[in-house]
Amino acid sequence: MERRIHIAAAVLAVAIALGAAAAPPGMAAGASHAVFVMNDRLEGNQIVAYSRSDTGTLTEVAVYDTGGKGGELGGSPVDHTQSQGALTYDRPDNRLIAVNPGSNTISVFSVSGNQLKLLQVLGSGGNFPVSVTARDGYVYVLNARDGGSIQGFVFSKGLLYRTGGFRALHLATMPPGSELEGFFTPGHIEYSPDGTKLIVATKVGGQSIEVFGTHTLTAVPVVNPDPTVPFAVAFDQKGHMLVTEAGAATLASFRLNGNGTITLLDRKPTEGLAPCWIVGAAGFFYVANAESSNVAGFTSSLEGQLTRLEPNTPTSPGSIDEAAVGSFLYVRGGVEGTVDEFEVQANGSLTKLGTVLVPSGAGGEGIVAS
Repeated sequence: MERRIHIAAAVLAVAIALGAAAAPPGMAAGASHAVFVMNDRLEGNQIVAYSRSDTGTLTEVAVYDTGGKGGELGGSPVDHTQSQGALTYDRPDNRLIAVNPGSNTISVFSVSGNQLKLLQVLGSGGNFPVSVTARDGYVYVLNARDGGSIQGFVFSKGLLYRTGGFRALHLATMPPGSELEGFFTPGHIEYSPDGTKLIVATKVGGQSIEVFGTHTLTAVPVVNPDPTVPFAVAFDQKGHMLVTEAGAATLASFRLNGNGTITLLDRKPTEGLAPCWIVGAAGFFYVANAESSNVAGFTSSLEGQLTRLEPNTPTSPGSIDEAAVGSFLYVRGGVEGTVDEFEVQANGSLTKLGTVLVPSGAGGEGIVAS
């Protein structure tokens, strides 16, 4: 497995050069003190629900079938969808939304505390969905294969319906199952903080950060070249866009301009290999370095200048997807199928609380904390 991770990183470097449900009695609607983890199980995708204690530790409480299948891109030994946002929580609508890459569907759950109820299984509008984002009743799904595509949905009376919003991305591709396939698929779709734009990180397939107008999905995105393999995005307190750059092993900060263009503000090395996932926690930002099996912490100033916290924090093998709530950070380990529990200290350092094993979780992505 370690050899495959090293091969994947080397290949990547070469490629660069080239209806609402009622809450059960006694339970409040909405997620509370819960962490939901998707295992991306190929024979049947599942969501594993954990209760979260006041001290941040997790206890498994249930496993829920999504009604769809997980999937695995070629060249993805520890991260089968090679994406961020495979699972998202739409808090205003009290819905958890999961992608089912192997069956080209998405699943919609209602949430009551740490319990879920499956409401819908819908076609994703494309081939191999890997990332989903939600805001103001609108949902957009990023499909990875066939050059990538975006499909829009909208909530109405607690249920999700497909809209006319569809856009093909026309990214470069590699054959399904090939060692390079996952590097040529898009990695993340995310809303801008003001909700007016959708950002897509394209990885090697586009080597760009593409920006769409929302709700009507502008016909032609603003394509911002980034030859460093942009994988995922997050936003700091001033709305600067933070982008993990897997090929260059860096984190970059950009100003997202009103016209969809971006302006580079800063770029710093993560001091780890294959940095792909990023999440904010307690005023800090944490980047998971998959090949190095550690997490790099950063601060972002009011001007978007980045400072790396030293040293990086070791994780379980193959650190991938992350989630955070309050002062707690949760990091998935793709090799063994684990979730590491951390507490964020006042200086940004991480104190490990423990590790839980996710049933059938090796290689799976998608995690939400509440």
